[in-house]
Amino acid sequence: MDLLTGKQKVVNLMDLSQWRLTPYQVLVLGFAGLILFGALLLSLPVASRSGEGTAFIDALFTATSAVCVTGLVVYDTGTHFSYFGQSVILVLIQAGGLGIMTMSTLFALLIGKKIRLKERLLMQEALNQLSVSGVVRLTIYIIKITLLIEFVGGTLLALFWFPELGWHGVYYGYWHAVSAFCNAGFDLFGKINGPFSGLIPYVEHIAVNALVCGLIFLGGIGFPVLHDIWSSRSFEDFSLHSKIVLIASGSLIAVGACLIFIFEYANPNTLGGLSLQGKVLASLFQSVSPRTAGYNTIDIGKMYDGTLFLLIILMFIGASPSSTGGGIKTSTASVLLIAIIALIRGKHDAECYGRRIPKEYIYKAFSIMLISFMLVVIVTMALTITEQVSFLAILFEVTSAFGTVGLSTGITQFLSDLGKAWLIFMMFAGRVGPITLALAIAMRTRKVHVQYPDGKIIIG
Repeated sequence: MDLLTGKQKVVNLMDLSQWRLTPYQVLVLGFAGLILFGALLLSLPVASRSGEGTAFIDALFTATSAVCVTGLVVYDTGTHFSYFGQSVILVLIQAGGLGIMTMSTLFALLIGKKIRLKERLLMQEALNQLSVSGVVRLTIYIIKITLLIEFVGGTLLALFWFPELGWHGVYYGYWHAVSAFCNAGFDLFGKINGPFSGLIPYVEHIAVNALVCGLIFLGGIGFPVLHDIWSSRSFEDFSLHSKIVLIASGSLIAVGACLIFIFEYANPNTLGGLSLQGKVLASLFQSVSPRTAGYNTIDIGKMYDGTLFLLIILMFIGASPSSTGGGIKTSTASVLLIAIIALIRGKHDAECYGRRIPKEYIYKAFSIMLISFMLVVIVTMALTITEQVSFLAILFEVTSAFGTVGLSTGITQFLSDLGKAWLIFMMFAGRVGPITLALAIAMRTRKVHVQYPDGKIIIG
C-alpha cells in the first residue's frame, strides 16, 4: 500500500528493471519455465495412451527435447503418448523452434500491446541481431514465413500420406512438417512401423526425402537468410552473413553426403541392401539430418564408427544463427576457418567477399567453439562413469543433445536418471546457446575503461 496516495501498488512481473534481470536471464528463465510447464502436462495420465502418468524425469526429458527442438526420446512418441500428449509436444516444438520472445511478440501483437524498448532488446538478443532496428519487422516475418512453409510442407506431405494412411495421413503430414521445419526430429511412425522406426520405411521414397530435407534445410539456414533470399533473390545482393551461411550449409551437406555414401556403401546394415537411388537418397538425407534435425532413414546404430564420427562433427557444427537449430553454427565454424586461412597466408585481417571480419567476431566465434567443446568433453566424461555403454555411443549421444539434433545409436531409453539429467542440461545449453547461458549465470559486470599494457606470451 502506498502511504502517500493510499493506492495499492500493482506488481508487474514482466518488468525487467524491477526484477533486475538481464536479457540473457530472461531468455534462459523463459525456456526453463516453458520446459517445466510442458513436463507437468506430459506427466499427466491423460498424456499417455495407457492412462498412467509418465515418470517426471521422463516427462521432463521429453519436454526439454521438444522445447529445445532436439528429438531425443526415452519413449516412442507415436506409441507412448496420446493425442493430447502429442499435441502438447507439437506446441512445445513450435514454441521452442520460434523462440520465447517470438511467441511473446505474437501474443502481444494479437492483443494490440505496444512493443517497448525492453522487449525489443530481448528480441534482439533472442534473434541474435546486431541492433534493435527492424527486430519487430523481422519477428513478424518469422511468424509469417514459418506458418507458410509449415502449411505448404504439411499439405504436400498430407497429400502423399493420405492414400496410404487415410485421414491419419493428413494429421501426420502437418505434424511432421512442424517437427521437420523446427528441426525437432520427433516422429509418430512408431505406431505404424514399430517403436523407434523413424522414417526408415521411406528410405527410397523421393517425395518424402525431398520434402523433409527441404523443410529441415529451410528451418536450419536461419530466418535472416530466408528474408535475404525472398527480398534480394540474387546471390550477389545477399549480405555477407547470408553468403557465408549458404556456402557453408551447401558444402557441409555435399561433403557429408559423399563421405557417407563412400563409408557406408558396402555396409549390409545401412546402405548395402539399397538400390543406387536409395543409396544416394539415404546418404543425402543422413547428411542433412545431422544439421540438428534428428530424422533418419537408416539405422544410425548400425553405421560404421568412421561414419558415426563424421556425424558427430556435423552435429557439433549444427545449423545457422537465428534458426530453429543448434550447434556452434555454420557461421561460427566459417569465421574460424577464414581466420585460420588468413593466419596461414600471413594476412593481418580475416577477409571474405571483399569484407573484413572484425576481430571481436573472431573472439566470439572462438569462445563459442571452445566453451561448446568443453561442455561436450565434460558431460561425455561424466556419462562414461554413470553409463555402461561404449565411449563412441556416449560421445554421439552427448553431441546430439548439445547440437539439438536428436539422432541416437539407440541408448537413450536405457540411460540412468542421472544420465538423462546430464542430457537434459546439454539440450538446454545447446538451445539457449553456451554464451547466453554463461552470461545468464554470471553476475552483472561493469565496463572498466582501463587498458593495460601489452603482455608477451609465446604461442605455439
